[in-house]
Amino acid sequence: MKCTTGLLRHLFLLAALLLFPVAAHGESNEALAKKLANPVANMISVPIQINFDDNRGPNKDGERWTTNIQPVIPVELSEEWNLISRTIIPIIHQDAVNPGTGGQSGVGDLVQSFFFSPAAPTETGWIWGAGPVFLLPTGSNDSITADKWGLGPTGVALKQAGPWTFGGLFNHVWSFAGNDDRDGINATYLQPFVAYTTPEAWTFALNTESTYDWKNHYSTIPINLTASKMTEIMGQKISVGAGIRQWLDSPENGPKGTGFRFTFTFIFPK
Repeated sequence: MKCTTGLLRHLFLLAALLLFPVAAHGESNEALAKKLANPVANMISVPIQINFDDNRGPNKDGERWTTNIQPVIPVELSEEWNLISRTIIPIIHQDAVNPGTGGQSGVGDLVQSFFFSPAAPTETGWIWGAGPVFLLPTGSNDSITADKWGLGPTGVALKQAGPWTFGGLFNHVWSFAGNDDRDGINATYLQPFVAYTTPEAWTFALNTESTYDWKNHYSTIPINLTASKMTEIMGQKISVGAGIRQWLDSPENGPKGTGFRFTFTFIFPK
């Protein structure tokens, strides 16, 4: 019942976003789907990613819904260079994760990345971008915030060949300020990915979103398998998808077993 209630709450929020008025666009759904597989494509998009994981907490009876709102906004700096802004705003609802505290809901910590990326691929077809990443302690509840300010480098490299997109994204964050009573942050994030896009604008993707905590010496490693379809609803280009994840490793109180992911990405081509 808790799973159903949480999903309905998040789907209601997503349904409201469909009311945004937009103009019609000329690019094919297949072309847009391939652009969407590129994290530094010169295209405005608003991915909304809903994740459900359970078996959390010391008693393994906790669950968490995390809705990541991830606007991607490119800025043309010149004919040769773009600046890609990628923001992750997590909205979290969890139950029984911390024994004796019940459930908590609120906004988590914001992650802001900037990628300076060449407007054209290299001679060998590689697309890349690099820049800074910032962690902001915007969490509205003590149980869903690190309560630390952080920064570090981030980068992405990928290649698109026919229907295939493959590459990887990374960042490393060190904390430099914040609540002295909280552990410092020294963490590496790695996201290798591969995706296949069909002429019918289906995209099948496989990735990991691994984090290694250098301070506490543990890994968080989920494997994600998703399928998505580019379509149009009320004149709005949107990619809708779903998938599963399997946790290969996580800290003692972290998620275990199988989780689920639902994605809704609003596309605003030029």
